[in-house]
Amino acid sequence: MSDMLVTLYKLPPLEEALAVVRRHGITVRRALAPEKPRILAWAAEHFPGWGAEIDVAIGRLPVACFLAVREQQILGFACHDATCKNFFGPEGVVDAAQGQGVGRALLLAALHAQRELGYAYAVIGSAGPKAFYEKAVGAVVIEGSSPGIYAGMLKTDFS
Repeated sequence: MSDMLVTLYKLPPLEEALAVVRRHGITVRRALAPEKPRILAWAAEHFPGWGAEIDVAIGRLPVACFLAVREQQILGFACHDATCKNFFGPEGVVDAAQGQGVGRALLLAALHAQRELGYAYAVIGSAGPKAFYEKAVGAVVIEGSSPGIYAGMLKTDFS
């Protein structure tokens, strides 16, 4: 899969996306370090291939992992600066929460955080689904970027 590039100084407003998910009783916020064991257990169940990157993102200061939560239940996550500096991802939303704006709110929360760190652009590593990122933030495919940073990566049981 190809990487995509996002212009961070042209992002849609975050507050509008957060308002959409709040109407569904969902909060999008930065993860807290003490939540790490619970988040990693949840990720192992729902998104087993991304636990290592979530682990790294939670270990950063400021924490680089955002959660979507409703009534103490994790619905999704988005990370940045996990595999590489200035990379967005991974991101995942459970099937039951899709279609409620959760993915877009998580994406924008993480990308706005990258902008606050001083980045002008961000790379969405091995992006999929591309149409979602194009529509949500105007991301464009970086030609010749596949397999990119992931070339030669050791295979795992879930990759």
